[in-house]
Amino acid sequence: MRTYDEGQGRPIVMVHPGLSDGRRCGRVAAILSSRFRVLRLDRLQYRADRGAPVRVEQEAEDVLRLARSAGEPVVLYGHSSGGVVALEALVAAPDAFAGAVIFEPAAVIGAPLSGEGGEVLRRARAAMASGRPGKALRIFMRDTVELPDWQARLVGAIIALVPHYRRLIPRQLDDLEAMDRLGVRLDAYATIKVPVVLLGGDHGPAHLSERLDAIQRVLPNGERVVLPGADHGADLKRPAAVARVIRELAEKVFADGVGKAG
Repeated sequence: MRTYDEGQGRPIVMVHPGLSDGRRCGRVAAILSSRFRVLRLDRLQYRADRGAPVRVEQEAEDVLRLARSAGEPVVLYGHSSGGVVALEALVAAPDAFAGAVIFEPAAVIGAPLSGEGGEVLRRARAAMASGRPGKALRIFMRDTVELPDWQARLVGAIIALVPHYRRLIPRQLDDLEAMDRLGVRLDAYATIKVPVVLLGGDHGPAHLSERLDAIQRVLPNGERVVLPGADHGADLKRPAAVARVIRELAEKVFADGVGKAG
């Protein structure tokens, strides 16, 4: 397990989104680390030494190991597919967490993320096999993330030119398959009792809001927060706003004595 450990104080664990590594959360972590100990996980699905593709449950186990290493219940942050990993960790061991902020989780709430029969995944993997990683990412960005075609083309072309990110494209496809294999887990999320803030922007694809709506309906202690003018990349574009939401939850649950050490 590879982690970044910054700051001092009560613990916050961060789980990054897809097509990235533990450095993705760095801007938000840098703000929070002035008041908290921030532990950032390099997700198993995206590690260079990973080997075979992994299941969401395996990644959730990694999150739990990191959370328990803090010695007290932590506040958990998860973004996109990392948000699903975070939700699964909350289900698996609720005593390890004082609360959570989940940013636009890539949760299956009905049809698979990769389309009926996994058609998106099939076409994207065929593009990878033919040596066209940019096209593979464009397919994913257009047909799963639901970016406009021009934007998906641009993202695919740019990412494929950068060796570090090009390496992550097949991992993103593995991540997509793992989300679909996990399936609909709304009944499980209904058992999460700790405070959970469901965070999103109002400038992203509509289906992300629909996923937040579905999860909010089942959470017994869930709160919805919308960042005006923000999209799925708000952690990079507006890190102070994202950090503020995490900080406010952390201050509340720690002040209330939730997960008090000892």
